[in-house]
Amino acid sequence: MNTQVMALKDAFKRAFRIGASLNTEQVLGRDARGAAIVRQHYDSITPENLLKWSNVHSTPNGFEFSAADRYVDFGEENGMFIVGHTLVWHRDVPEWVFRAGNEPLGRDRVLAHMRHHISTVVGRYKGRIHGWDVVNEALNGDGTLRRSPWLNALGEDYVAHAFRFAHEADPSAELYYNDFALEPPKLDGAVALVRRLVAEGLPITAVGVQHHDKLHSPTIPEVEATIEAFAGLGLKVMITELDVNVLPPVPNQAGTARKPDPSLNPYVVGLPDDVGQALAKRYAELFATFLRYRDVVSRVTFWNVTDGDSWLNDWPVLGRTSHPLLFDRVGQPKAAFFAVLEQARAALG
Repeated sequence: MNTQVMALKDAFKRAFRIGASLNTEQVLGRDARGAAIVRQHYDSITPENLLKWSNVHSTPNGFEFSAADRYVDFGEENGMFIVGHTLVWHRDVPEWVFRAGNEPLGRDRVLAHMRHHISTVVGRYKGRIHGWDVVNEALNGDGTLRRSPWLNALGEDYVAHAFRFAHEADPSAELYYNDFALEPPKLDGAVALVRRLVAEGLPITAVGVQHHDKLHSPTIPEVEATIEAFAGLGLKVMITELDVNVLPPVPNQAGTARKPDPSLNPYVVGLPDDVGQALAKRYAELFATFLRYRDVVSRVTFWNVTDGDSWLNDWPVLGRTSHPLLFDRVGQPKAAFFAVLEQARAALG
């Protein structure tokens, strides 16, 4: 890690919070280098996986909070804004939430499971976790509600129930709806969903826009349109899961990771300079945009800390050598890091 460069959190302190998602190795101190980068550069943290339902509430009768407790301790020890991710999602939810053996549970029992989980998890960290991704990825690509187990069991108002339960458990916490690929037509469905929540008086603070981007998509006009759409509802926008995938697209991508394929893994020995510069240019364009909307954008969070941590090393193809972040595999800042710092200097002085 290079300790001589300016910290990202200092460069952007007059614009928005800057954060990263932490994995369990960093939280528990087994990845000291990654944890040190987080302490130096970020003033907000999000848990990558350790607060998901299956990790804290895998059985009906018990919760496991040891890693989550350490995550919150880490944030408090370093004076950070702490995010909880995520309370209601269509993935990583145990089968017992929806079924007893082969029989589906009725609406009342599933709703009771949701309320018990949210009240226990949010209540445990009341006043300590500052904001929650309450509902994650509820929409299909066409903007309709995803046919998830939650929708099947509870109907369309399951999203509203989740926000009510979270607010009951901690009235002071910020509450977010979080999703990816929020461009039309999905954007239209997200705006309609959030508009309904606002109209019902539900305590939604912001929309989390994930931004798992590529070098040329989404376009900057699309990024701007998404921010403006949610700002028009009177909400803040948070860039919640930022990375930029420079690897070749995967044809006919399905819902599970494909086996290794050398043709889809071209940068095993390192990122060529021209690709590194293209990545830097892309990050510069994105941050120039976020800075123009700093009255609306309140947080930008990178998904993972270094290239070696990235979920894109295994998705959608197992074992790829991915290079989507600002720090390389040995924790050194890349050209993209300095391009981001330059945007802060240009906009904020």
